[in-house]
Amino acid sequence: MDLSLIPIIVIVLYLLSSIKILAEYERGVIFRLGRVLDKPKGPGVILVFSPIDRMVRLSLRVEAMEVPAQDVVTRDNVTVKVNAVIYFRIVEPTKAVIEVANYLYATSQLSQTTLRSVLGEVELDELLGQREKLNVKLQSALDQHTGPWGVKVAMVEVKQVDLPDQMIRAIARQAEAERERRAKIIHAEGEASAAANLEKAAEMMARQPAAIQLRYLQTLVEIGSEKNTTVVFPLPMDILTSLGQVLRKLAGPEPGATPS
Repeated sequence: MDLSLIPIIVIVLYLLSSIKILAEYERGVIFRLGRVLDKPKGPGVILVFSPIDRMVRLSLRVEAMEVPAQDVVTRDNVTVKVNAVIYFRIVEPTKAVIEVANYLYATSQLSQTTLRSVLGEVELDELLGQREKLNVKLQSALDQHTGPWGVKVAMVEVKQVDLPDQMIRAIARQAEAERERRAKIIHAEGEASAAANLEKAAEMMARQPAAIQLRYLQTLVEIGSEKNTTVVFPLPMDILTSLGQVLRKLAGPEPGATPS
């Protein structure tokens, strides 16, 4: 083997080892002699001449990170366990490498502290009933702090809220009392509506006495269709009225009344 070919082979192997391929979603931050280049490289084929150059490979895809359950004391002094999920991505690869040592760890720790601080300022009812509002507030707070790191927090979702057993029973009693209150209100409104309709019906029957007889007959038909042993004797109301007038005449004038 010709010794003059050895340097050529070494150079070829060095050039081949310097070729790096970055996917469409990847970027490479290049440090040349310790100084970072202005723009990250990629995607596609790039050259990294080590040991002069050092490349840090980053992914620009959206990443989902689960925030471990945190003990949160709400503003009305209720202790709950809350966990969440955050979705974020790198928008400036150079900052994600230079400004923070480990952007994944830093984002995870920041999300835990932000979750406790933001949810600690709201009451339990707001935590349970206004999830969307709190998600936006958490996203805004996290994005404000991760922006200088080149990390964009796209969305935050409160995943689960674990309540103490005593609080669950108290909420159940509150919900039951609320349903009873609504039921009583609906029943009272129904009684008022029924009384108004009965008043209108009484006025119509007073103008047409024969309508009362028709109601008697309809009631008899309804009772007879049930095949029961009840015996009903319809008694017209005008007979009772006439009978009352006769009894008052027989009883004579009331004591102390002035005879006409």
